Amino acid sequence: MDLAGLIPTFGSIVFTIAAFVVALSVIVAIHEYGHYIVGRWTGIKADVFSVGFGPVLFSKTDRHGTAWQIAALPFGGFVKFRGDGNAASAKDADAMIGLSDQDLRETMHGAPLWARTLTVLAGPVFNFILSFLIFAALLMTRGVASDPITIEELVAIPSSIQELEPGDIILEVNGFVVPPTEDFNDLRTSVEPTETATYTVLREGAETTVRGPWLFPALAGSVSPGSAAEEAELLEGDVITAVDGDPIIDFEQLRDKVRASNGAAIALTVWRDGVLGDFTMAPRRTDLPLADGSFETHYIIGVSPGMSFVPASETPSIGQALAYGANQIVFITKSSLSGLYHMVVGKISTCNISGPIGIAETSGQAASQGWVSFIWFIAVLSTAVGMLNLFPIPVLDGGHLVFYFWEAVTGRPPSDQALKYLMAGGLTVMLGLMLFAVTNDLFCP
Repeated sequence: MDLAGLIPTFGSIVFTIAAFVVALSVIVAIHEYGHYIVGRWTGIKADVFSVGFGPVLFSKTDRHGTAWQIAALPFGGFVKFRGDGNAASAKDADAMIGLSDQDLRETMHGAPLWARTLTVLAGPVFNFILSFLIFAALLMTRGVASDPITIEELVAIPSSIQELEPGDIILEVNGFVVPPTEDFNDLRTSVEPTETATYTVLREGAETTVRGPWLFPALAGSVSPGSAAEEAELLEGDVITAVDGDPIIDFEQLRDKVRASNGAAIALTVWRDGVLGDFTMAPRRTDLPLADGSFETHYIIGVSPGMSFVPASETPSIGQALAYGANQIVFITKSSLSGLYHMVVGKISTCNISGPIGIAETSGQAASQGWVSFIWFIAVLSTAVGMLNLFPIPVLDGGHLVFYFWEAVTGRPPSDQALKYLMAGGLTVMLGLMLFAVTNDLFCP
């Protein structure tokens, strides 16, 4: 056996696991801190705040009587409130016997209904807040394209003519007037692609006409983690010049070729740093969410379009950033729920559900693309965790909220016996879903 040959693979596995642990630990810590802090605010005391399960590696008790600990298995976490029998917040009936009214009020199960409801709801809400802040902060960091569209930097692409310059304000492309920045991508369908385009630009206060490469070449603006393109080692900034020997000049031509492949392997000729190379990859059948909540199935390689120049950017307003953060959460949640529905009714493949193996692989791939990609992945995953925990399944936060709703309507909580069976049923459902997701990770293409 060639042990030296295994070192890169082993290193990749370690990196993937490390990225997954970091992402999961951040998300779980925020989720559980939401439970903890709101519980404390509402008068419910916590005995343990744990990041991880199993043997305790480190523990320190604060002045509120809460033991903050790090455990050996870093795949989750929990808050054990006063009166809880376990990490799932099942009641410890024996511990509740003989407590004074004051002590009973400080337990999860003896607190008023409103306090318990807010404490349980806080976990998912804190996940959404984390995602919201990350999305907003990333937009503030990245900025938005200025209006009108102005060239900040020219992108290296294979073109014999390049008369555009940084600082040029684009007024027309091949005779078409450039629309406002928010509608700039409409040019993709409005203007016939040409290998060399004619631009009217505003340069140093005067209009001038120059020639330059086509605005939307088959340029890899970004490469999706875990995609066919990433596995084939295509990089951001690569320009695809031909597909199966047929020359292309426009990203839409690349998209059409990929979709027409029906999953068969395609050969790409790629320009990278002045050198042409050959890449082969098999597009993957993917169900893509649409704005109306439905799905459209296509074959894709996982490459997003770029432009022949980097547009100048400006810092968005706080309002723009906050609106963007909220819209991203709404889009992810809406797409996820719609995806689940379409899978249940058989309209899209159940392979769209990933388990821990698939999530770990994606986290490693996102981390390998840089901190921005990894932080973005954490925000997306945090939204998914928050949404999942609101599902009305016993053992999840949503299940507890259903119990509290029952209590609010009937005036009494479900019996201890009923809760025992419901929690067991919920755990069975979750284990079944986990097994199904792991099976997808192992056997789905």
